[in-house]
Amino acid sequence: MFEIKDLDETRAPLLEHLIELRTRVIRALLALTIGFFICLYFADDILGLLVLPLKRAFPDGEGQLIFTQLPEVFFVELKVALFGGFVVSFPVIANQLWAFVAPGLYAREKKAFLPFLVATPVLFTAGAALAYFVVMPTAFTFFLGYGGETGGLKVQALPSAGDYLGLVMQFILAFGMTFLLPVLLLLLHRAGIITRAQMAGARRYVIVGIFALAAVVTPPDPGSQIILALPLLLLFEASLLLMRFQERAVESDKAAREAELAAEKVAAE
Repeated sequence: MFEIKDLDETRAPLLEHLIELRTRVIRALLALTIGFFICLYFADDILGLLVLPLKRAFPDGEGQLIFTQLPEVFFVELKVALFGGFVVSFPVIANQLWAFVAPGLYAREKKAFLPFLVATPVLFTAGAALAYFVVMPTAFTFFLGYGGETGGLKVQALPSAGDYLGLVMQFILAFGMTFLLPVLLLLLHRAGIITRAQMAGARRYVIVGIFALAAVVTPPDPGSQIILALPLLLLFEASLLLMRFQERAVESDKAAREAELAAEKVAAE
């Protein structure tokens, strides 16, 4: 049966900790390198998936990507491979980080930290999926709507491969990282830095901050900003609800520890 153990009984000296850290870092980098080369082999296929929202936003047969510098597409494929390699190797990297940190945690601390470790990739993926399937098609259609004819000249969108990849990465990272808001708030709450009452009292400021954040991290179109802000508001309210359950769990754990200490004290007497 799976059991979360308490602090390791062995007390390794600093040198052994540094050696273990080096080993963990090497394994993480090795996993990233392997993921990079695997994704580099499939870079064209991955780039093909990334350009689908733009392709669908163009009228049939009119979409195209250009490159204005000879090595541009080469570096685009390298960036795609690096990004894909990080996504593929993230479970190994997270496992190495957990394996290094976990021996220094008590069992109750491990139980408290594990949900955050699981929720992080789930929320990031949810944000990235929202950006890919909803926001990018909407934003690209909005941007392409400015094409046409002006002053007797044809205005046509000719996005370069490098600029397009940068825009896609901005969308995916912005939505993925901002969807980690509940993880950040619950960690701060768990550490005792903030309380649920404080966050509920600051709701109006949080709403303004969320819309300001959405305006900064997304391209300057109102559609993508609103599409990001609304889920963040829902995630904030969900965080307040989870804080309530977390407070009850902390109080229950505290009562159990106090009862355990009292029992040990009585047994010692």
